[in-house]
Amino acid sequence: MIELIQVTNDPAFAQRCERLGGFRIWVDLERLGKQERQAGRNTFISTHQLEDVGRVRQALRSARLMVRVNPLNEGTAAEVDAVLAQGADLLMLPMFRTPADLQTFCRIVGGRVPVVPLLETADALESVEAWAGTPGLGEIYMGLNDLHLSLGCRFMFEPLARGLVEHVAGVARATGLPFGFGGIARMDEGELPGRDVLAEHVRLGSSAVILSRTFHRPDAQTPFEDEVAALRQAEQALARRGPAQAQADASRIAGTIEAIAQRLAARA
Repeated sequence: MIELIQVTNDPAFAQRCERLGGFRIWVDLERLGKQERQAGRNTFISTHQLEDVGRVRQALRSARLMVRVNPLNEGTAAEVDAVLAQGADLLMLPMFRTPADLQTFCRIVGGRVPVVPLLETADALESVEAWAGTPGLGEIYMGLNDLHLSLGCRFMFEPLARGLVEHVAGVARATGLPFGFGGIARMDEGELPGRDVLAEHVRLGSSAVILSRTFHRPDAQTPFEDEVAALRQAEQALARRGPAQAQADASRIAGTIEAIAQRLAARA
């Protein structure tokens, strides 16, 4: 079962997720440089605070709590200490570019909790074989939103169609690390429907995916729990595919992604 990652600083909602099983809760403290990188885009800029980590931690019984800190900077050591004091189970490092960046962060964490490197720069992608074996890692996760911008792509899922996600999945397997990528919309929503995104997670052996904001929104007519149940049913059906069907689906999905990218390029 793929672990579902829910971004929230709401303890009550975190408990709803935990009751469903198979969830990881994510408190997002990243601020540095994010507003500038994603200016003009309909992307999530978190307003979570350090105190939210402790509040959510107290509400959870079994679900893991992951915290994304800021990119490596002169205040990283103090931030890591503060977040760990609040009870984080995993630390995610965004926007690293070199193996040395990640190694420095892991030394600061010092094995106190596993580190999740968020692969979202072209430099980190190019050097993935060099840093995937860094001691202290608990998972490799690809952030397609910033990565596709770093690569000069038009559409977030172009790295999937280009085989880049599959390459990183292979590196993760060779290193013995779990692997996840991107975000996922409700099964029948999104430019690339959530069902197609899920199909690729299943084919590539992904162990985690972030739920998009569409899963839990005020205007939704279908309850959050029902949408999660629909995802789980689709996951089971996709897991029953044979290799030939999975590959045929992958080719079709790659074609859909390329068509969307061409459409976006024409508009630009």
